[in-house]
Amino acid sequence: MAEQRSGWAVGWSYFAAVMLMLIGVFHAIAGIAAIAKNQFFVVGAEYVFKFDVTTWGWIHLIGGIIVFIAGIGVLSGNVAARTIGVIVAGISAILNFLWLPYYPVWSIVVIAIDVAVIWALTAHGRDVADV
Repeated sequence: MAEQRSGWAVGWSYFAAVMLMLIGVFHAIAGIAAIAKNQFFVVGAEYVFKFDVTTWGWIHLIGGIIVFIAGIGVLSGNVAARTIGVIVAGISAILNFLWLPYYPVWSIVVIAIDVAVIWALTAHGRDVADV
């Protein structure tokens, strides 16, 4: 007898894929803004993990492209893509923690979404492959 997949489980898996793609686009936009205009992001206090804003721009742009591609891979239901999705969501959360002094509220929102993506992929990621 075939195991019945929950619609909620499949929905969470698709949520994770779409959120990865959306986070990738957000990272890319922040990266382009930081590369194009250094003064767009302002740091108020000194921070241990301080980098040049242009460096952060390139980190966000390249990371955004990788996260977006991982989201596309998760839609395929591939195990490797799910694993990469969890890894890049974790890296995205770490990078956004380091990005806190530049854009604090936005960083916290993206970290929360990253955590939801990690949970969805680890708890329900295999359900996309069976659809």
